Formats: sequence, structure tokens, C-alpha cells
Amino acid sequence: MIIKDNLSNGGKFLGSNDDYYKSEIVIVGAPMDYTVSFKPGTRFGPQAIRMASLGLEEYSVYLDRSLKDKKYYDYGDLILPYGNVEKCLNIIGDAAKDIIDAGKKPIFLGGEHLISAPILEKVFKKYGNELVVLHFDAHTDLRTEFFGERDSHATVLRIASEFVNKKNMYHFGIRSGVKEEFVFAFKNTNMFLYDVVEPLKSILDNIKSKPIYITWDIDVLDPAFAPGTGTPEPGGITSKEALSAIHMLKDLNVVGMDLVEVSPDYDHSGITSILAAKLIRESILSFL
Repeated sequence: MIIKDNLSNGGKFLGSNDDYYKSEIVIVGAPMDYTVSFKPGTRFGPQAIRMASLGLEEYSVYLDRSLKDKKYYDYGDLILPYGNVEKCLNIIGDAAKDIIDAGKKPIFLGGEHLISAPILEKVFKKYGNELVVLHFDAHTDLRTEFFGERDSHATVLRIASEFVNKKNMYHFGIRSGVKEEFVFAFKNTNMFLYDVVEPLKSILDNIKSKPIYITWDIDVLDPAFAPGTGTPEPGGITSKEALSAIHMLKDLNVVGMDLVEVSPDYDHSGITSILAAKLIRESILSFL
């Protein structure tokens, strides 16, 4: 397997079992932060999330469900060649393909948001035009290029729009971007500014029968709740709203997800990492 040849050892997410083959969900870290536009450091996000997860309970009082009843495996972090963006994206895409081809659901821990592009490409090849993408973010990430580069954490959803059905792309919590991105989004996709819970509630009936991929940029939350990120953007949602959004997707056909842009060097109290870990726990118990 390609994924097995590109992994480093590290800690495991809370409750991870020891058998990849019997698992239904696979967690993989993608510690890449080579195109970040402000403060670097998200390559350390996956391990910080794992370490923080050990401070959580396996039981969710929100859902009356426990991780003990879920079959998931943490495969560790991918080994990514420093500075070689193209090769990194190929390795991430190959890892996603391995997981999907094995009939399992991937959870990728970033790392910068660009890691979502190759994952989404492989998920789309599996599920086709019915695939729905739910994008939770402070930023549009719909630029055609950033500082002359097509591959950037600021272009990732524009890249995805080249193959995903644009009408099946939904953006939530957005409050930053250049005007051209918003013009593109409102014309071609489903753009919801500032808020998450009410807009998500309004589209549930439209997506409940479709395969869904979720991409969470931690900066969708206000920096008061998630300061540990490279591009903090004031005016975001609360941690309670983020959890509510996850719980609203309970039992829908979510086929994979990623959570990106956690940067522990700017998270001295650890609240961003523990929040990210809790969002992962609730996601596993809600819909994966």
C-alpha cells in the first residue's frame, strides 16, 4: 500500500484500535504547511490534536455514544518531502485513494488547507457528481492564484471547483476574501456569510440522500475560541455553534472529512487543539 510506505510513527488519537483492516474509519495526519500566507506552523497540528484528544472522554454526553463502539484506526502522519508541494499533494492523494479503495472513510488532520485538494479529487472519483462538499471556513479559498501560485491554501476550493459540481459546494462562516472570490461563489456555488448553524439547517433536506465530504478550517471559529491558527479572522462562530453543526449532520451519509489549519505554536493555552480533538470525536460519533 502506498499509504503504508509514507508514514511516520507518532501518538494515536484517543481510542484508536490496533487493526487497520477491521476499521471503518482511518485517521491520517498530513503535516504540510508550505503555502501558508501568514503564520506557518500547521505541520505540527496533527500531533497536537492527537495529544489533546487524550484529555477527552471517549463518551459523548451530547450523543449518548462512545468511541468504544466505533472501529477506527489512526495510521499516523504521512512523511512529506519538505518544500516539494507537488509531491506532497501526490502522496496525500495516494493515501486518500488507498483508504477509499479499501472501503473505509478517511479523516485527515492538517496541516494547511491545500491538503484538501488531492483528497477531494479522490473522493470525487469515487462518488462522482452527486458528491456534496461542506466547507466551513473564515476565508473563501476561491482565488485562482496567490502570489502567482495556483497551488495554495488560498486557492484550494477553487481547485476543487474544477471537478466537483459547483452547485453541490456549500460555504459556511465565510467572512474574508477578495471581491472576485465572492462574485464567483455567489454565481456558481452556495455561499453563506458569517453564520453556520442556520444556513446548514436550511440545506439539510437537499443533501440528506447524497454522499457528503466535510472540510473544516479551524479559523471558521472566532480567535477567542481558536487562537491557534495561522490566519485568525475575528468575527467567527463559537465552539458551541461548531459542535451544533456537527450534531446536525448526525446519521447523514458523510464519506470523509478533514480538519485543517491548527497551528499549536500560537495556541499557548492549548484550547485550539482540544477543540479540534473534540470536533473530531463528535464527528466520529455523529456521522462517520
